[in-house]
Amino acid sequence: MACIVLVMHEPLGSAFAECAAHVLGRDPELVVFDVVADENPEEATDRLTELLRSRSGSTILVLSDIFGATPFNIARKALARVAEQGGQGHLVTGTNLCMILKALTENYDDPEKFSETIRQAAVRGIVDAASLV
Repeated sequence: MACIVLVMHEPLGSAFAECAAHVLGRDPELVVFDVVADENPEEATDRLTELLRSRSGSTILVLSDIFGATPFNIARKALARVAEQGGQGHLVTGTNLCMILKALTENYDDPEKFSETIRQAAVRGIVDAASLV
């Protein structure tokens, strides 16, 4: 089973986890790493690095909210540190609920295929509802 980690501006990760629990009817198997507004980014990177290292035996998929924002940068740096020690993980940004639900209901041993499937779920979840009327 993949290790899914939400690295987002607080309280978004926790809110996504609660929403996923509501939709799935069970506690989702994911890790929430909410980044607090005044948190030191280097300290957060250190904490996330240790968290990811502790899960390095499985496929790690990190989902962040905004490309280039502090949570994304923390996740990118932490994954780079893990990779330096032989670990592996993928970071996908622009997270929406469709991505999270797909990640929780699909499982791939191939991290690249898994992250692409999750990315596609986000795209398919964006629909111009006016065209359906």
